[in-house]
Amino acid sequence: MFNTVFYLITGILIFSFLLDKTLSYLNLKNTIPELPDEVKDVYDPDRYRDSQKYKQANTRFSFITGSFSFLLIMVMLFTGGFGFIDEIAWKLTENKIIAALIFFGIIGLGSDLLSIPFELYDTFHIEEKFGFNKVTPGLFVRDKLKSWFLAVIIGGGILSLVIWIYTLTGKSFWLWAWGLLTLFTVFMTMFYSNLIVPLFNKQTPLEQGELRDAIEEFSKRAGFKLSNIYVIDGSKRSTKSNAYFTGLGAKKRIVLYDTLINDLTKEEIVAVLAHETGHYKKKHTLTGTLLGIIQTGFTLFLFSLLIDNPLLSEALGAERHEFHLSIIAFGILYSPVSLILGLLFNIFSRSNEYEADKYAASYYDGNYLIKALKTLTSKNLSNLTPHPLYVVFYYSHPPLTARIKALGRLI
Repeated sequence: MFNTVFYLITGILIFSFLLDKTLSYLNLKNTIPELPDEVKDVYDPDRYRDSQKYKQANTRFSFITGSFSFLLIMVMLFTGGFGFIDEIAWKLTENKIIAALIFFGIIGLGSDLLSIPFELYDTFHIEEKFGFNKVTPGLFVRDKLKSWFLAVIIGGGILSLVIWIYTLTGKSFWLWAWGLLTLFTVFMTMFYSNLIVPLFNKQTPLEQGELRDAIEEFSKRAGFKLSNIYVIDGSKRSTKSNAYFTGLGAKKRIVLYDTLINDLTKEEIVAVLAHETGHYKKKHTLTGTLLGIIQTGFTLFLFSLLIDNPLLSEALGAERHEFHLSIIAFGILYSPVSLILGLLFNIFSRSNEYEADKYAASYYDGNYLIKALKTLTSKNLSNLTPHPLYVVFYYSHPPLTARIKALGRLI
């Protein structure tokens, strides 16, 4: 059990935990009494204090949940917990696919059940305290049950197919699995809003009126056909606002949260849509999908090189080497690579945000986008003073101050 792979796994987990907590500590302490000139009008003094308290509450809570998860997986490793669960699975079946499903089912359900008290505290105490929560206990339970259903159907289905492919093709399984996951990724990119979102939220076409007329007028001016505009009832869960672009080709659509429509003026909403349109026109959605597919192929290829190594299962305390145990061990061993790739993807994503802002300023009024960003920041109690290192590791969007400065140079 305590082989080289075991020590590598524990070392990686300890490093990841310490890195995350160090970055969170730096971010928590990076608080300044006075805001930069560009964002002084985002918060009044009381609201700014609330934003700092919100950051402190979330950071401290994240430390508790992160520490609990870290200790839990360390206990599982040092006691051979994964091997014990594997034994339970094999006592119930001799079928490799069913055994894997039982193994991940026990781990997934157990992990989720243990996380429920933390989710309840986060939703009904922290989010409630700062005026964001709209989730009822009944809705919380329904969401949880639906999430479990999707995990079983989608996660269990994909896992079964991948293991079945592995039993047929051996080490070359990664090519076939990559093809399968590519098809799934493209399918979900195109149909996520049609198939998954309706299970949790209601989406309705934006009704005719001044807002839709303004959006369509912008669409014509930008030479961008924009007919699929939907409003989602985000207010049933939170007062926070958002908007996003989803789909490809004829299935593309822009989704506005109802809270966004309530919080922003007509011109500010059009500016936000201009930004989202910029993502599509600059092919950010397509490029991001392609990069994700390439990363999946790279990950599966590396996995195929280690899949038959019994040290992976042995490090988890199992007596027999199995595919599903290798997934757990490889996932941890791969995390340093994932960290590096994540840094690169964040750089790419932040660059895309600047480019989409530039597009919005070119085809609409950048001042309205600045006003919209400030309003959303204030409504969401977003952190205006993140630590630079925290931004590098975790921010897919540039901080508000940087975006406003960049937009200011374009106006």
